[in-house]
Amino acid sequence: MPANIERTPRLDRWIRVEENGTIIVSTGKVEIGQGIKTALAMIAAEELDVSVQRIRVQTADTEITPNEFVTAGSMSIEDSGSAVRVASATARQILLELAAEKLDADVSSLTVEDGFVTSTESNEQTDYWSLHSGNLFEVDINEVPSLKDPHTYHTVGTKTTRTDLVAKVRGDVAFVQDLRLPHMWHGRLIKPPTANSTLVECPDVIDLPGVEIVRDGSFVGVVAQREELAVTAAQRLAARVKWQSEPLTPAMLGIPAYLRTHVSKSLPVVNGMPLDEPVAEHVRPIDAVQTLDASYYRPFQMHASIGPSVACAQFVNGKLTVHSHSQGVELLKRALADVLDLSLDRVRVIHAEGAGCYGHNGADDVGLDAALLAIAIQPRPVMVKWTRADEHGFEPYTPAAVIDMQASLDGDGRIIDWCHDTFSFSHNGRPRPSPGHTNLQTAWWRGKPITPVPRQPAMMAEVGIHRNLEPIYTLPHKRLVKHFVAHSPLRTSSLRSLGAFANVFAIESFMDELAHAADTNPLEFRLAHLEDDRAREVLDLLHRRAPVLSPDDNAGRGIAMARYKNRQTYCAVMVDVHVDYDGQVRLDHAVISADAGLVIDPDGLVNQLEGGFIQAASWALKEQVTWDHEGVTSRDWESYPILTFSEVPTIETYLVDRRVDKAMGAGEASTGPTPAAIANAIFAAVGVRVRELPFTPERVKHAAG
Repeated sequence: MPANIERTPRLDRWIRVEENGTIIVSTGKVEIGQGIKTALAMIAAEELDVSVQRIRVQTADTEITPNEFVTAGSMSIEDSGSAVRVASATARQILLELAAEKLDADVSSLTVEDGFVTSTESNEQTDYWSLHSGNLFEVDINEVPSLKDPHTYHTVGTKTTRTDLVAKVRGDVAFVQDLRLPHMWHGRLIKPPTANSTLVECPDVIDLPGVEIVRDGSFVGVVAQREELAVTAAQRLAARVKWQSEPLTPAMLGIPAYLRTHVSKSLPVVNGMPLDEPVAEHVRPIDAVQTLDASYYRPFQMHASIGPSVACAQFVNGKLTVHSHSQGVELLKRALADVLDLSLDRVRVIHAEGAGCYGHNGADDVGLDAALLAIAIQPRPVMVKWTRADEHGFEPYTPAAVIDMQASLDGDGRIIDWCHDTFSFSHNGRPRPSPGHTNLQTAWWRGKPITPVPRQPAMMAEVGIHRNLEPIYTLPHKRLVKHFVAHSPLRTSSLRSLGAFANVFAIESFMDELAHAADTNPLEFRLAHLEDDRAREVLDLLHRRAPVLSPDDNAGRGIAMARYKNRQTYCAVMVDVHVDYDGQVRLDHAVISADAGLVIDPDGLVNQLEGGFIQAASWALKEQVTWDHEGVTSRDWESYPILTFSEVPTIETYLVDRRVDKAMGAGEASTGPTPAAIANAIFAAVGVRVRELPFTPERVKHAAG
């Protein structure tokens, strides 16, 4: 039984048969561009024997949908997908029993096509909507019903049209920015220079009619009936307020040294799980013929959503409603209730799509911003949009990391000893219940501030710093250690793949270095240390599909692979690059191979893998947060560039469809192998090892000496 069904067993919370010939499928997960609405519709349509076009997916709403916590970790298909499958099969079973009674037939004699039920005995027919239209099932799911044999699937695994794209293509209401509530006002924030700044002077009024200033401690916002008036008012007010700030420390260039010298706790990691025990001293094996050391660095990086964070809030009769693109509406609901001293039944959070974001950006924070302004001007609703500078300057970033690798080879060129130490800050900054504390940033600035949740090392398997710290390879001796650093100069939280991006970058770059030290082909070197047959098949598929590399003195090819969280999708990446004499890296072509188990929506899966590659390539080549003692300086697209359309290579993606295996999360699988494949390709092209991200021309030239 799926855990989400056990938490919410009532069938009516998952499935509703509507009067208009449609079926509503509810999920506590949210659509953030990953195509989950389409995938869940396909799963439900398959088990219910209806067309996908009849399914309407209702995403997270704290008053309507099941509580599935947060959309993260590539878990939507595994969690919500399995729950929707069981719920849909249960509903079909009940509907067939009703049909059998109405048609006076045995259930085994019934066939279903697009919701129309026919008795093979009498040839009489009925349909789901005649049987159950608008009614409640009023039953709990207490056992797993008979599920379809995957070999009989006719919807799952086939090509379909994304259910969320039509409105976006037409320019209809598709995003939270498109929301228009009656009598809605608009709000803007006057953000401080840094998170630790204090407001010392602020006007009470502004020379613009119809504008209200809302201040609570160091939180300052303006509201107006027209959006352009709110923008103008915020700009004028920002020029007149005064702040007192403390410098950001440590300095940007000192982060690698700081991480190594300010460790709060070191924890050995065994089978993906950190252990609260002393770290064993490392002893180099006496039969080592070669020992290699290398260090890798990932800077602070941001989500950099194309559209800044937005929320719309309304406070009426003591009840707060927030429309948000948060990935965890249930968590945001509890956080808002805590901060605003409201009971849970007086807070509702409704998900509405925002600009694409995989991780914890400013969506939750702007929800509190909108709530504070809505309470101040109740009962009028207010829409609050962060500016680009707000987003770049105040969203939570992914933490910087330093990774030290050491390995020894024997006389046959095989790895006999492996050491991996990752130093980093916390990835866990989402809103969550914590008495007396909150992770909603604006609450830290109010007149009665609530302090941040104290940072502690994550102790669950494959999360945070130690995600994918465990290598996929079979090695005789491993020493794996996560070094947690509590204090960060910048606010940090989760970004797509969390620690897996840096760890896989280091592991797969180092595997390439070891292969060259052993004078072995990088593919053969990996296969020699790989016992997992599914991983070997993915690598073999990559090798077979790779085109012939064009002859060019400055061109090179690199490969890398991993299994996300060592339990989800297998993914291998091959990249062909060209390195100019000025150190500029151009991506020419990429091949991705993946095994995600049962493929629900092949097009959606390919989109996820290729989208992950593109975002990871942008991190690898361009992105890093910069700051000085006065605050973050990467506040626009000039100071924080991302990969452009013209810089995206051609990409081929190949899938291993394992119909009899469970579907596995894939949204973050390609991110880790991508930077390593690019780094390995750079080495193949010009013989230069670049171990610090991003691979800017300056870094490439510096690595070349």
